[in-house]
Amino acid sequence: MNHGVHLGAASGRRIGKLLFSSVYRSTTLDAWRVPTTGPVLLASNHTSFLDGPLVFGLAPRPVHFLVKTEMFHGLTGWFLDRFGQIPVDRSGVDRSALHSALGVLQAGGAVGVFPEGARGTGDVAAVHEGITWLAMRSGAPVVPVACLGTRVAGDEVGRPPRPLHRVAVAFGDPVSLHAPAGVARRVASRELTEQLRLTLAGHVRDSSRRLGIALHSTLPQHLPQQRPGAIPRPGDHHRAGLEDAS
Repeated sequence: MNHGVHLGAASGRRIGKLLFSSVYRSTTLDAWRVPTTGPVLLASNHTSFLDGPLVFGLAPRPVHFLVKTEMFHGLTGWFLDRFGQIPVDRSGVDRSALHSALGVLQAGGAVGVFPEGARGTGDVAAVHEGITWLAMRSGAPVVPVACLGTRVAGDEVGRPPRPLHRVAVAFGDPVSLHAPAGVARRVASRELTEQLRLTLAGHVRDSSRRLGIALHSTLPQHLPQQRPGAIPRPGDHHRAGLEDAS
């Protein structure tokens, strides 16, 4: 379990950047918007298992993502652990993972989160409060991130796009999530979470138009979407504030 910045994240980022520049036609937009130093949270939409590796590889600085524990097995798990990613146990309230992410931020590092909680259409129709908790506790700004092109219409969730498919990551302006004076923390968390949802959803739509890459939710669906594995109860996400990088 990580409790601070892991040096392996920098090595993993270099490998990821090489992979996506070689296998796919990748585009990075407005990476300069990500603060180069100090704690920062990257909040991305989520449609494919490829989203995490894509942001990890194309972000302008090393990132520690929250990743479901099911991924920490075999060779994949070895790489995730070596590259400083944070395992999240979705069977209950994994406070250890949440505090590990907070430790990275307190050490001045970057943490990646998918606030939608699971892979879907990527239009950010709903988000969980975990990232808000991290932002309020650490004071870290939140950079909205749009992942586009990582899932082809009609394909199953776990199927990657073909080589040379166009994929993109677009970074937005950082936002600060601070509770207004006199407002109960729980109320402020709900309000700030909705504010972040609207900001991220708008950024994803704008980035889709700018890059000419349609959102998965706007493309014709030829096959039923599948989401393998057990889905945690919404209450577990709400109480623990944890999101997974599926």
